[in-house]
Amino acid sequence: MLERLTTLPLGIDGVKAVGKVSQQDYQQVLEPLIDDARRADRHVRLLYQFGPEFDGFTAGGVWEDASVGLKSLRLIDGLALVTDVSWIRDSSRLLAFFMPGPVRHFGNAQFADAVAWLESLPQAAGVSHRLLPDKGVIVVEVTQALRARDFDELAVTADSWIEAHGQLQGLVVHARRFPGWENLGGLIRHIRFVRDHHRKIRRIAVAADGDLATIGPRIGEHFVQAEVKSFPYDGLDAAIAWAAGAGASDPAP
Repeated sequence: MLERLTTLPLGIDGVKAVGKVSQQDYQQVLEPLIDDARRADRHVRLLYQFGPEFDGFTAGGVWEDASVGLKSLRLIDGLALVTDVSWIRDSSRLLAFFMPGPVRHFGNAQFADAVAWLESLPQAAGVSHRLLPDKGVIVVEVTQALRARDFDELAVTADSWIEAHGQLQGLVVHARRFPGWENLGGLIRHIRFVRDHHRKIRRIAVAADGDLATIGPRIGEHFVQAEVKSFPYDGLDAAIAWAAGAGASDPAP
């Protein structure tokens, strides 16, 4: 069975596997937890414990475990797996590559460390964006490693504008440096965003310092059918103006 952990700090959800875990256990315990978060438009920091009382999954429980995991990926900000069962630790490592948030393993004796780690996860997104409707430009601010969730939220904004106006005039990426991707899930969502939008964005400006300023536009030209131009990090205003259409007669960089 699955039990809700009710003594965790505010902002952390938890479940504990005891005895045999069945499909019905997921339907009665974990799925309602995820559904509540979805209705409240909140993300989940989940502690999932397999204690010494855990005795395995039924056949339906294995399927439901995978099914719930796939359906709830976008809602998980962080997952702490607390277990001493080696096969669970090993089989869950693949999951970490596809999770939008980080995954970490702890032994049962490290339960308090698992809670502390979930509490320590950053509250703010590493990527934020804003739409400038008078210019038809989205400005993306990058401060931390890119997450799958960041691209999902960016796609919602871009798609709404494109549906109403046909295309996005410009996209401006503003970053002091390129922080990389949080995990493979973030990279996959990045590639998917480019694939789905590269024909619908007219100009891409990269306002950055360091390697991103010189490498970013050259990489971008291989993936997007858009003009791409580099600006210094402090040249954000100029980057926005260019992305909005200023200097339209200039040759593509």
